[in-house]
Amino acid sequence: MRLRVEFTTEPFDLDEAPAHAVVAREVIQSAELDAVDVGPFGNTAEGGVDEVLTAVDSLLRRALASGATRVSLQVNVIGEEGR
Repeated sequence: MRLRVEFTTEPFDLDEAPAHAVVAREVIQSAELDAVDVGPFGNTAEGGVDEVLTAVDSLLRRALASGATRVSLQVNVIGEEGR
């Protein structure tokens, strides 16, 4: 199964990326995921079920530990592995 995760962390700071946002992006960019797209108002990545769920666990734990007061995320099934 392949999944797509979309997420944002809060609170926002338009002048400088907060620590929780930087950490969340680092988690996603260093994970074994495909189609990673990070931006100022949302981030997406795709990958196998185990890779996405492992990254989401790390993202939640590390972003909250770095000061996030809210993490909004959505996970969608986008297909079967190898298709």
